[in-house]
Order: sequence, then C-alpha cells, then structure tokens
Amino acid sequence: MGKRDDLIAKYADDLKTKCGMTPDMALLTKVTIGCGPSIYDADAATVAASQPTELETVKNNFLIKKLGLKDGPDLMAAINSVIETYGKSERNKYRAVIYYMLTKHFKKESVYK
Repeated sequence: MGKRDDLIAKYADDLKTKCGMTPDMALLTKVTIGCGPSIYDADAATVAASQPTELETVKNNFLIKKLGLKDGPDLMAAINSVIETYGKSERNKYRAVIYYMLTKHFKKESVYK
C-alpha cells in the first residue's frame, strides 16, 4: 500500500470511530484524491476549526467552488455541524474527512462520479 492508501485508511478509521459513520470507500478515495498534495502536508492536511479564516476557506474553496453551492448561512451551519460531529476537542480534523462529510451532507456525491 502506498502513502495515499495509508491516509485513506486513517480517514476511514476517523469516520468510523470519531464520527460514527460507515464510509463509502469509493467516495472517500475520490475526495482524498481531490484534496491533492495537501494531504501530505501536516498543516494543510488538517482544518483549524477554531480559526474563522480557515472555515471561510473551506466554505469558499470547497463548498462554493468545488461543490458548486450557493453562498448562504446554511454553508457555515453545515461546516459547524460537521466539526461538531468530528468532535470539537479532536485535535486533528483531517481535511479529507471534513470534505467527505460535507459532500455527504449536501448530497453532492455526483461531483466525484
């Protein structure tokens, strides 16, 4: 297994153990690949959930640009909901896991087909 496969397995484990959901491995793989090289960078691989600028970046670059959603209060509410599910006290909130949960939340799996 390569480094990406190891990371995908780690993300799947987080979804199971920390978020209480069974991951769709095909979708998780596509979301992870969609994150590009950021998954290999310790800082970029995680989302700093306590920083409003980081949450704005998730909203603008992922929800609006990637998933094609319209800006509105429901976007930030969804981000906060996903972070709540992941666990606010969880130090490492992986970007791929958050993006996966947001993709599922908005039923935008078709973006990755």
